[in-house]
Amino acid sequence: MHAFRSHKCNELNASNVGDTVRLSGWVHRVRDHGGILFIDLRDHYGITQILADEDSPVFRELEKVRSEWVIRIDGTVMARAPDLVNSNLSTGEVEIFIRDMEVLGASEELPLPVFGEPDYPEEIRLKYRFLDLRREGMHNRMMLRSNVVSSIRKRMEGIGFNEFQTPIITASSPEGARDFLIPSRMHPGKFYALPQAPQQFKQMMMISGFDKYFQIAPCFRDEDPRADRSPTDFYQLDMEMSFVTQQDIFDTIEPVITGIFEEFSDKTVNTDIPQISYKDAALWYGSDKPDLRNPIKMEIVSEHFAGSGFKIFASILEQDGTEVRAIPAPTGGSRKFCDRMNKFAQQEGLPGMGYIFWREKTADAVAQQLGIKVKEAQAMLKSGEVEGGMEAAGPLAKNIGPERTEAIRQQLGLKVGDAAFFLGGKPKSFEAVAGRARNIIGKELGLTDESRFEFCWIVDFPIFEKDETTGKIDFEHNPFSMPQGGMEALNGDPLKVLGYQYDLACNGYELISGAIRNHKLDMMYKAFGIAGYDEAEVEKRFGGMVKAFKFGAPPHGGCAAGIDRIVMLLANEENIREVIMFPMNQRAEDLMMEAPGEVTNEQLRELGLRIIPQD
Repeated sequence: MHAFRSHKCNELNASNVGDTVRLSGWVHRVRDHGGILFIDLRDHYGITQILADEDSPVFRELEKVRSEWVIRIDGTVMARAPDLVNSNLSTGEVEIFIRDMEVLGASEELPLPVFGEPDYPEEIRLKYRFLDLRREGMHNRMMLRSNVVSSIRKRMEGIGFNEFQTPIITASSPEGARDFLIPSRMHPGKFYALPQAPQQFKQMMMISGFDKYFQIAPCFRDEDPRADRSPTDFYQLDMEMSFVTQQDIFDTIEPVITGIFEEFSDKTVNTDIPQISYKDAALWYGSDKPDLRNPIKMEIVSEHFAGSGFKIFASILEQDGTEVRAIPAPTGGSRKFCDRMNKFAQQEGLPGMGYIFWREKTADAVAQQLGIKVKEAQAMLKSGEVEGGMEAAGPLAKNIGPERTEAIRQQLGLKVGDAAFFLGGKPKSFEAVAGRARNIIGKELGLTDESRFEFCWIVDFPIFEKDETTGKIDFEHNPFSMPQGGMEALNGDPLKVLGYQYDLACNGYELISGAIRNHKLDMMYKAFGIAGYDEAEVEKRFGGMVKAFKFGAPPHGGCAAGIDRIVMLLANEENIREVIMFPMNQRAEDLMMEAPGEVTNEQLRELGLRIIPQD
């Protein structure tokens, strides 16, 4: 018999009754039933119940065993009584009577529970991640991640892509985030960098003649943490193709991503993916990664407030580049809900958020309108002498009057019991808050369909933006994107130049970002020139790509999909650390390995470095 096991802890069933078997694993749970010990033995594959009574030769030794000890047992497979069969376990028909036992690894008292899924402090969980990973939920999520990556590889290879690896140590390159720098011992005073992405390498692969590339690529960025972003490193499905258009990229990657979601989730997945311009996404959803499970679309309603009695919006609209937008809120027509959303806007740093809600016409309103007593109005409404219907309520309604409020209601398609919220100013000053408000409204009012994955492409990103303070033109998005309209577009107004750049959003998260690349050196120089970089600076920063573009570069494009976020969505988690095996905490610290840590003076001398104390 094998030194440690004849079977795994998920394999035994009624067909094995009477067999002598050997199992090894962790003691998941111990139950003492007065003279009979029951132990759930767990390994990577499953759980088997084992037992011993006082007739077992190892009963006294078994009494010493505690949770999470690693043991090896020999025993005989027995059938459980019919009323004791556990249908939740693959081994639930049987149990093992122990005849021999060896402790392979004892455990100290646990600093956190392994059994069950308790809500335990994250700092402790990360410090003892090797224990946290023993929990069933964590174990299942890591296996989900492994299976997702395996499926991605098979799908990409199945459509003709080849996997190549790119360097982990490379040159520093400004790609939108801070680099992790590595000092060179052999070249004092010079530094390598960990790659933010394989961007330049994969483009040079296309120039080298490799038509379809992919990689499960590690990427390193010194970023501030968020719930959906690791502060140090992450993995992405990186891909690039030659001689393709934007639509070719979409047609290639869509079946891979939607297929993964269909394979690993029972939620509905939309496979007819809409394409929404960046401009429309900002207007309708206040975000370039909209959650389309929420049906709410924001609209411009400036005309109804221009010259109105609501002086705040009226005066705002007298300034250039301003507008008023409405967030419809079907079924949100209560003052309590409206006040709560107004408070949300204030907490987000805005003065507030105006609102109107529509309700059945009240006797008070009829009395005020006709100059009669409320009781008379009640009687007239009841008899039908006065028509009921709806009325607009809230501070804005009083200020702009019934004609304007009715026009707003009709534009937004609202009815009794509905509401609308309003924000005004230059769109960039309130767009993000409006987008978050839209998400909250959708969830709180039950409008967001949680049973779906809703994908959409965001396209037509602007390449340039203007700093409102300095007036300087700089890149708003990927500087390597091919401008729509080519050189002619670059010779015009830079703020109107759109790129062949695209993101795939799902349920409010960006899953994919990519572009058709600007493979023409003259256009690349021109684009960087608009942003204030002369040719010498471009060659200094991107020397490898500039050199490659001089020797015949094909049209090419690609994208990268965030594996961590994909798994996070499939696992129905909101924190990306729940789907990463060994994540950093929010301060970019590895509590388990105690990184970052100090180094010795000898190591610093080898690298020609000196630590300057912080004030």
